Amino acid sequence: MRVIIKATNIKLTESLRSFIIQKFEELEKFLEDILKKQDILDGQKPRAQAFVEVGKPSYHHHKGDVFYAEAQIPLPGKGVRSTAEREDLRMAIVEVKDELQRLLKKYKKSQTQKTERVQRKIKKDLKLSKSARFYRKGRIREEGL
Repeated sequence: MRVIIKATNIKLTESLRSFIIQKFEELEKFLEDILKKQDILDGQKPRAQAFVEVGKPSYHHHKGDVFYAEAQIPLPGKGVRSTAEREDLRMAIVEVKDELQRLLKKYKKSQTQKTERVQRKIKKDLKLSKSARFYRKGRIREEGL
C-alpha cells in the first residue's frame, strides 16, 4: 500500500512516519479482495493508496483535543474517509485506522451483496417460463405462447 502523508503545523519525524506507515499497511489485507476485480479489468496489479493528514488545528490551542488525523482511501465507486481528534497524536492515528478498517469491511460486504443480488435475479429468470419472463419485465409479447 502506498501511504501519502501530509503534516500540518507539526514536524513529521521519522518515527512518526514509520508508525503511520505501519498502521496503514495493516489495512492492505482488507483491500486485496476489493482490488482483485479492478485487477481483472486493468490487466495489471493495482496498488492501493491512502492519503493521510496529521497535525494540529492551530498553534494557539493549549487545552482539549489538540491533534487530529484524517485519512482517505479512494476505491472504485466511492472512497472511504475517517477523521479523529485526540490529545495524543498516535491515539488519533489508531482511531482513524480502526474506523477505516470498519468502513472497508462494510464496503466489501456491500459490493458482494450487489453481485449476489444480480446472480439471484439471473437464476430466477432462467427458472421462469418464457411467458412469465416477459410478463415479469413489464411487457407481454404475443408470440403464440
